Amino acid sequence: MSKQSTQLVSIHDNLNKLLDSKREALPQSFNQTRFLQNCMTVLQDTKGIEQCDATSVARTMLKGAFLGLDFFNKECYAIVYNGSVQFQTDYKGEKKLAKQYSVRKVQDIYAKLVREHDDFREEIKDGQQTIQFVPKPFNNGEILGAFAVVLYQDGGMAYEVMSSEEIETTRKNYSKQANGQAWTKSKGEMYKKTVLRRLCKNIELNFDTIEQARTFEDASDFDMSKEPKPSQQSPLNPTIIEAEFEEITEEQVDGTEQE
Repeated sequence: MSKQSTQLVSIHDNLNKLLDSKREALPQSFNQTRFLQNCMTVLQDTKGIEQCDATSVARTMLKGAFLGLDFFNKECYAIVYNGSVQFQTDYKGEKKLAKQYSVRKVQDIYAKLVREHDDFREEIKDGQQTIQFVPKPFNNGEILGAFAVVLYQDGGMAYEVMSSEEIETTRKNYSKQANGQAWTKSKGEMYKKTVLRRLCKNIELNFDTIEQARTFEDASDFDMSKEPKPSQQSPLNPTIIEAEFEEITEEQVDGTEQE
């Protein structure tokens, strides 16, 4: 048996034991068999996993279980960094958690990149502040910034806007891995995740267990506790504004996910 195969067997056994011992902290709909299968499939293709401590890897994968996120569906990641494995949520996972655990029921939540030549405007209409976004089709221009929107089932809307400069400043000053793989290989996704996390600071989330709440905070790429509140970032960017939504849903923006 190869070193990697031996390692994977050890990780599987450790993770299975952890899941059994933490069953009360897992989501009610959690499927342990499927979760284990998906974890092992992902870890088989994870470079450097054989160099990591098996118990540490199992504990990292357990964090995905606490939140009900799927590594195989890329809702979260186990990233090998300097011989250790670190857990990180993906933009898709962030959306899923916000929809599931928001105290105020969410109809839709998403983030979009704004590129050069896209039409992006912040407007005041009938006394309400809102945004309009018309992306240029198949636009691969320079990223100018990103915005995130939450639409509530009761008709309310809130949004957050960040320029590329603001995101890069946040990355430099607050990221736990400012030069890690997530930033170097998935810049667009990290831009969207950054502005979405900023928006979620103003969305009250009610997790079922303390393990979920702690894991959600730890899963951020940023040490958000040190970051100023959104209203302190820039006088040009509004604090989250409540408004009546009538213009935009994610499908109406462009129908597909941009980078």
